[in-house]
Amino acid sequence: MLATLQETLAKLASLDREVVAIAWLSLRVSVSAVLLGSCLGIPLGALVAVTAFPGRQTVIGLLNALMGLPPVIVGLVLYLLLSRSGPLGPFGLLFTPGAMIAAQTVLVAPLVAALSRQILADAEAHLGEQLRSLRLPPVRRAAALVFDARFSLVTVVLAAFGRAISEVGAVLVVGGNIAGQTRTMTTAISLETQKGDLPLALALGAVLIGLVIVLNAAASLLRAYALRAYG
Repeated sequence: MLATLQETLAKLASLDREVVAIAWLSLRVSVSAVLLGSCLGIPLGALVAVTAFPGRQTVIGLLNALMGLPPVIVGLVLYLLLSRSGPLGPFGLLFTPGAMIAAQTVLVAPLVAALSRQILADAEAHLGEQLRSLRLPPVRRAAALVFDARFSLVTVVLAAFGRAISEVGAVLVVGGNIAGQTRTMTTAISLETQKGDLPLALALGAVLIGLVIVLNAAASLLRAYALRAYG
């Protein structure tokens, strides 16, 4: 056990090439997915928060339900779409980082939309009457609320990144866990543990835990800053 820990620390201290490559791919995939998911989820959540339309409660319930969407189901559906016999097969995205980005985007977009809607609905309860008195259209009201709640929305984005970076099921199905191409930290940890390469698995686990700690610290600092500046 001591030898395993020593080798793990050596990999981290020397910035082992394999650890760095896997961590970089994971970051690239997750950041891309969160950016896409936020560009889709925040406007959707904002519009649902400020507009009244038939079936609104159904949409809200659907968004909340999709927050718990099983990753392996997302991976399976995307696999069928991206496979050679599927409608998106000609694009050749299966077993590429692009497919992994798509899978994580599908997972984080409903999360961002649902949490954003809740935050912006609370903001609308305080500012909605004032914004409506200015005769602003729904899109401009939504934009104003997004700006007002921007610090809270950043914490939503950080939460989405936390889910994306720790996801394993969907990216394993559509990415294939190919060494040097689609192997992320989570899929590599699973594989290397099964192979018995515990130093590499532990090194990747330490990097992943470090990222999660940094994210939580950033969210806490941001909330504290927002409370001091705007509370």
